[in-house]
Amino acid sequence: MVLKKEANERLCRVGQDTPMGDLMRRYWHPIAPIARLDENPVRKVRILGEDLVLFRDRSYKLGLIGNRCAHRNTGMQFGIPEPEGLRCFYHGWLYNSEGQCLDTPLEPRDSTFKDRVRMTAYPVEELGGLVWAYLGPAPAPLLPRWDILVWPNAIRQIGVSILPCNWLQCQENALDPSHGVYLHGHFFHYTLERLGLLEERAADKTTHRSYVGARPDPFALEFQLSDHGIRKFQKYSKALGSKTDAVREAKYMLFPNATIGAEGGIRSESQFRVPMDDTHTYHITYQVYRGPEGVEAPRQDVVPWFKVPVTDEKGEPILDYVLAQDMAAWWTQGEMTDRSHEKLGTTDSGVIMFRRLLDQQIKVAQGGGDPMNVVRDPEMNDIIHLTPPEREDLHVREGAYRSQYHKGYWMDDADRYGSAIDKVQEFMQRIEEFSMARTPRRDGGFD
Repeated sequence: MVLKKEANERLCRVGQDTPMGDLMRRYWHPIAPIARLDENPVRKVRILGEDLVLFRDRSYKLGLIGNRCAHRNTGMQFGIPEPEGLRCFYHGWLYNSEGQCLDTPLEPRDSTFKDRVRMTAYPVEELGGLVWAYLGPAPAPLLPRWDILVWPNAIRQIGVSILPCNWLQCQENALDPSHGVYLHGHFFHYTLERLGLLEERAADKTTHRSYVGARPDPFALEFQLSDHGIRKFQKYSKALGSKTDAVREAKYMLFPNATIGAEGGIRSESQFRVPMDDTHTYHITYQVYRGPEGVEAPRQDVVPWFKVPVTDEKGEPILDYVLAQDMAAWWTQGEMTDRSHEKLGTTDSGVIMFRRLLDQQIKVAQGGGDPMNVVRDPEMNDIIHLTPPEREDLHVREGAYRSQYHKGYWMDDADRYGSAIDKVQEFMQRIEEFSMARTPRRDGGFD
């Protein structure tokens, strides 16, 4: 499915009154870690081509309103939080979270002018340490309670990057599980070699060793459309020349612009690719570390956030961890890649499936229906399970390197930049000790 220029722009452009922009406005999108409002309760944000201001007033109510005061277009990012709403710092006009003007203090005292003034405003809610916004038509659907956002007994941290490329370049990576062989294998090896870190990082503490080989172990790809997106599998077969018969499930593609850590285990990473505009993506890596019953996670009053760097202090690209390699593959395609020049192969069947699904769901939205993952039934929204039960093993397993950050593997992931990483390593150490203590004896008891 090589896209012509017009079809490519249909899937990429997210401004108002564009097909993809209209589809994206049917969903709740994460726009900031809630912890950022502890640093400054008023923040300018850009999403789907709109400049807006997120704020928390002195009653701790969240609001998302237009960036410009209705009076003289002054930027509201320097607004003053009040017990109810945000006050413009220029002439003091006050707006509540619905965008209604409540006060024009320099107008005559008996003026009703304020009652006729309203600015753009959108619903916002907090869930899982993130602030979510809905920019679509009323009535707003429910904010989905994906399992990763509400799992108990867990440590969480949130990584944020702004990438100079279109959202679709990021999300198509979620339908391309085969890239790990080279991007996170051979290229990772080459990067460590070039930096002089190969001996230090490659002996037994880096993910790239799982991929590097003269030729990758042969596998077949399978993609399955499911209730909430696309599941993807790598199937290894001795008949195809693999060392063993096995099936590996890669991360779940959550429609329309996320991946969920369907690999399960102690550490689960999900990613949200939020379109800021046609050429910039607000990228969130959402990391959750869960413990089994019997191992209590450290208490977190606030989910911490951190910046996921793309370049170092010299402006050079950072390439020695997995997500940085993914991000480089996306932004080096350009601000909005021209897919009419692609040469797609057999490993791109998932990408083709995803593009067709996007087209299909655009048509659903254009017809007035609710596209995939628009949730309106409260009974279905207690918790929406995305991780298959068979992947719910919360114990340290041999070879499961992302459950063994306490042994050095944390260096290969964006997690290394997060303030919670020390707690995570200590947590994984305790989980391993607990798992070892629960090892069955031959008599049926436990050590």
